Amino acid sequence: MTPRSGTAERRPELDAIRVLVVAGLVFFHSALVFDTRDDYYVKNAATTEVTTYLAGLAVLWAMPMLFLVSGVGAWYSLRRRGAGGFTVERLRRLGVPLLFATVVLLPLPQWLRRLGEGGRESYAEFLPFFFDVRLDLADFPFVVRGEYFESGHLWFVVLLLAFSLLLAPLVRWFPRGAARRVREALAAAVRARGLVLVLPAIPLALVSALHGLEEGFAAWSRWAYLLFFLYGYALAAEPRLREAMRRDAIWAAAATVVLFGIGMPVFLAVGETTGADPFTAMIPAAMGARAMYGAAGWCCLVAILGLLDRRRARRPAVAASSPASSGQATAAPPGRTRRVYAYLAAAALPLYILHQPAVVAVAYQVVRWDAPIPVKYLVIVAAAGALTLAAYDLLVRRTRVTRFLFGMRPAR
Repeated sequence: MTPRSGTAERRPELDAIRVLVVAGLVFFHSALVFDTRDDYYVKNAATTEVTTYLAGLAVLWAMPMLFLVSGVGAWYSLRRRGAGGFTVERLRRLGVPLLFATVVLLPLPQWLRRLGEGGRESYAEFLPFFFDVRLDLADFPFVVRGEYFESGHLWFVVLLLAFSLLLAPLVRWFPRGAARRVREALAAAVRARGLVLVLPAIPLALVSALHGLEEGFAAWSRWAYLLFFLYGYALAAEPRLREAMRRDAIWAAAATVVLFGIGMPVFLAVGETTGADPFTAMIPAAMGARAMYGAAGWCCLVAILGLLDRRRARRPAVAASSPASSGQATAAPPGRTRRVYAYLAAAALPLYILHQPAVVAVAYQVVRWDAPIPVKYLVIVAAAGALTLAAYDLLVRRTRVTRFLFGMRPAR
């Protein structure tokens, strides 16, 4: 689909959401150390189910939002670079850090898991086991498989790179006239109130119900993430979709509460009453709960983006009523706030790559303490967060080579 030039406004709040989600992953993965259900790398002796319910609120929207924001960014990048330049840029910005982190960082959590299960190998002795791999195309795009090898938390990078490389030739070969007709059809389809919720939610509900949810991918199907990515691309390409989301934001919030409020208890009850796996079981209750979950995820994103957009839309009127107004309703905040925002926005991908090894390494020590769960949790969050930021600031952002290895642009 060939985008129109100059028809969409860059949305800085999307970058802020992306930073918020990446920062929140430290809290999320630290909680998995104490979760009763999740098989995390390091587990505390005492666990709780409270984290399961809190995690449900996060997984509903967090990773789908990252894919949607990535789809928006793909539209801008394709418009600026073309399909060939976009492919090269994606390989550099995603492929290079994926390869580097796979070799340097990913073995650490698996090695600590191995030690926790009674292994005695040193890190150097464990590496050959981790890299004893084979190719298996059946689990595309996770084609490298092994007994100890895994993509770990970098599954997001694997999927995003695969989706980007699939999108580039489609954009190049899609006829320009057909792209214009598709945009007009999308705009016409969501003109009626509520359809911007219903129409995109139907494919997500079907994929979630029929393909199932993949617990290792933050409780979403990989193909649902592809839909979120494409929805983000369409949102950037056709501004009238944004208008529809802003219009229906309140309805979207209400639909999220209803769908999630009904679907999640049914989802949890499936495993408790039938013994079936609610993520994959092809029984009516599980499929219905997953369908509601898929639809609720989309409604939640519409609610978040639509409500934020409403807030931005009100700023010009407020600014115009102020004698000191400069008329720039979307200008970034001055001084220190702007510098912090720019620092974190550039750091999003490196922080994502670095955070999980830090969480696992800190948790491996903290779970041995004789302390209550809340104390251990706060220590892991604080220490892992500080370690992640320190590693980024001292080891990543200061040299051209390390910036390249973590997918960052050269420093100005």
